[in-house]
Parts: sequence; C-alpha cells; structure tokens
Amino acid sequence: MQLEINGEDLNLEDVWGVAHHKVRVKLSSSSREKMKKSRNYIENRIQRGDVMYGINTGFGSFSDVRISNADIEKLQVNLIRSHSVGIGEPFTIEESRAIMLLRANALARGHSGIRDLVVDKILEFLNNDIIPVIPQQGSVGASGDLAPLSHLALALIGEGEVWLDDKITCVKEVIENKNIKPLQLQAKEGLSLINGCQVMTAVGLLNAYEARRLAWMVDLAGAMSLEALQGTRAAFDPLIFATRPHPGEAKTARNILKLLGESSEISESHRDCGRVQDAYSLRCIPAVHGAAKDNLNTGLKCLVTEANSSTDNPLVFPDEDKVLSCGNFHGEPVAFALDNMCIVMSAMVSISECRIEKLINPAMSGLPAFLAPSGGLNSGMMIVQVAAASLVSENKILSHPASVDSIPTSNDKEDHVSMGTIAARKLGKIIRNAENVVAMELLCACQALDMLKPHKPASAVAACLDVIRTKVPYAAEDRVFSRDVLEIKKLIRSEKLIQTIEQSIGALEY
Repeated sequence: MQLEINGEDLNLEDVWGVAHHKVRVKLSSSSREKMKKSRNYIENRIQRGDVMYGINTGFGSFSDVRISNADIEKLQVNLIRSHSVGIGEPFTIEESRAIMLLRANALARGHSGIRDLVVDKILEFLNNDIIPVIPQQGSVGASGDLAPLSHLALALIGEGEVWLDDKITCVKEVIENKNIKPLQLQAKEGLSLINGCQVMTAVGLLNAYEARRLAWMVDLAGAMSLEALQGTRAAFDPLIFATRPHPGEAKTARNILKLLGESSEISESHRDCGRVQDAYSLRCIPAVHGAAKDNLNTGLKCLVTEANSSTDNPLVFPDEDKVLSCGNFHGEPVAFALDNMCIVMSAMVSISECRIEKLINPAMSGLPAFLAPSGGLNSGMMIVQVAAASLVSENKILSHPASVDSIPTSNDKEDHVSMGTIAARKLGKIIRNAENVVAMELLCACQALDMLKPHKPASAVAACLDVIRTKVPYAAEDRVFSRDVLEIKKLIRSEKLIQTIEQSIGALEY
C-alpha cells in the first residue's frame, strides 16, 4: 500500500496509517509539476535581483537586511541551526512521522517556491524509517512551529538526531549506513521547511483519531452503565431528537439503542418499577455525548483543512507573478479548534465519572455499596471512583485554553502568537486521562452487570462484557484494580471492543 500526496486531500485515516502502520508515501506527478513551476519562477526572480523576504533577506526583525546571492544557501543553513531550540521530551515516533507527512503535504501544494527534491528527501527519510527526534516544547505556534520543525530540517541536512531502534542517535551515522545523502539547502528551502503549523496539526490529528475512538467507547460505557443501573430506554426515543436536531444527539441515541436493543432480561426485570426518571448522567447521554461528537467533528474538519493548506511565508504564485508575504503560518485556527477539543474531552468523561458514582452508590444502583461482595472486608470499587474523580479534576485544569495567551516575540515583530502546539500537547494528556476514566467506568459497569445475574444484559453489551472478562475477571474480593484498568485500556486502544460491537450490531455513528 502506498499513499500519494498532492497537498489537497489528505485525511485522518491517511495520517493515522502513515504514523502507526508505516504506509509508504510518494509525491504526485501533478504536485511535482507545480513545485517545479514555482521554483523556476523564484530562481528567475533571484537572478533578476528582486528582494524577497526569507529568500535574500534576513528573518523576523532582520527582514530589512539584504543577503547577497553568494550567501543565500548559508542563510538557509544558519536559519535551521539557530532555530533548533526545541526543549524537553521528544514527540513519539508516530507523532514525528505524522509531522513529516504533513510538512511534505503542505509543500506539495506548490506555493513555496522550493525544489521538489525537498519533498522527496522528507519522504525518503520517512519511507526508510529515519525519523527525526523532535522536542515537544519551544513553539509559540506562530511563524509556524519554528523550533520543532527546525529539528526535523536539521536531521534532513545531516546534522540532527533520529530514532534508531527506539533509541536516539546521530543522523549522520544512520544515513551513511543506509547510503542516503543529506539535503543541500538552496534559496528559501530552510524557511519553507519550518514555516507552518504542521506540528500542532499532526499531533492534533492523531489525538482526533483517538478522541473518535473514545467517543464510541463512552457510548458503550454509558450503555453498559444504563443497563447495570436498570435505566430506561425511553430517553433515547427518536421522537425526542427530531425536536432538537443537533446531529450528534440523534447519532448518540441511535448508538445507545443499537447497543441496548429493544429490551433485555435486565430491562424486563424492572419493567414495572416505580422510578420515573433516571439521573442526568443517564438521561442526558445524547445531549452530552452528542455535543462532544459534534464539536470533535468541527475540530477535525479544521485540522483536515489545515493539513491541506499552504502555510509558508512568503507564498509563491507564478501565474499571477506574485510573491506575497502573509500570515498563513499563524496557528490560531488550529489552536482554537484544539482548545475546544480539550474542553469537549474533559466534559465527556466528566459525565462518565458521574455514572461511576451512581454504580457504586447503593441508593442509586440497588447493588452492594462500592460493588463490593462482603463490603467492609472488601472495599470494592471505592477508590476506582476516587481515582476517576482525580483524573477528571486534572482534565479540568488542562482544559484551560492555551490560545487565550500571547507573548510578543522577535523584537515585537511577531507580536501575537497562538500557543497552538501547547493546546495539541495537552489534548493528548487529556485523552490519556479520559481513556483511564472510561476504562474505570467499564470496570464498574461489568462488576455491576455480573451482580445482576442470572438476568442477562442486551446481546451487544453481553458480547463486550465477555471480551472484557477474558482479561478482567469478576472481582469476588479485592485486588489491585489499577491492573484491571490497564487491561481494559488496552482493549480500548487495540480497538478490540469496537470490533466486537461491529461484529455484533454493526458500526456505531460518529
């Protein structure tokens, strides 16, 4: 399998496939022609003696300094070296692969005025699994992700570090062993490699994939909890959602009804109970989960648009005979989207924790306190809920928007920045926390469902319960529950539970 990029139609599955499954990538012939055309145009302008930012001038507040033609190539190398000021832990190999793909795709649009050889070199490194070590910190998300992308470029020119067997090593040694030549930068090419929001966008897209998976898992957890808490299916009637047509609400309601079916032995066992309404965390699943889906989809649309955008400065338009300085490198559209996704994910698992509390509370569940057989001797799921509450609280802090902040940089020339890369990084932390909370809800829901035996849950719920029980048995007495949470999280991340659902009732909606 091979992916052909043209700068126009990269999607979420493409990015995930290249990042996690090492799908090979090549440059389309149409993009190659566009790049050659814009490169020829730039070279003609240089020979004509035209002054163009970043091509024969300094950068940032040095934009008024003219650079001689003899120093143009040195200018580009100096730029990469001086801007390689990334700090902290590196991005994962998968994140770095996605960053490389997005940078190549943006350049493939042909508005950067660089040689097609530059994209070929990025893809040569990518396809040979020579992945630059890119520090996570140091970008303010305007003028592009300058620091982290400089570390990518530094490896391309043979001066940086790369991953080798999950260890960090000097790129020079690796490319010599693989007989790969480093990139020799020419006019504008260093600048074009680092101008853009590809770091925040790539990390954001990988997080968006995991957020979508988690949205389905929250629906499953909600359905299992509702069944375990002997809630009503009436709150998911399609008539309700015709009166408030947010798409996510109707999708979520349909997902819950598919998972629960019309009835089950458990639901039939309490058909004539005196309960009038369920708690919000059950009754309002469509409103909360649905709003999350709608907002995650909006964020994903923004990220995909950005992944297929030209974010260089200046941009080259050979047909119009223009080289235009601009601000397409500013990360604000992406930063806003990522900050909103942080809020969405935090809220989505906040309601999950509410359902955990209902499951362990005998006043709400009718089951033993903390779902503990022989309560007192056993504490059951008492601290599972405490741990979930801790993670939910931490997510609230992480949900403070990064994009509301801005610090002037570059002698006040770059006086407003997005902080979007910070938003992308904290979204990943929120998702890791959220996965654990959902795993905790599934752990508690499974314990509760087993306590309702001999009554059986709906068939799709029963199928997922069986899968979880292959890794996590019923807790007849206390044990180290963090191990159970980890095992369930593995089932979430491996998509085994999604596959079980699809085999049982078909795909859920998103």
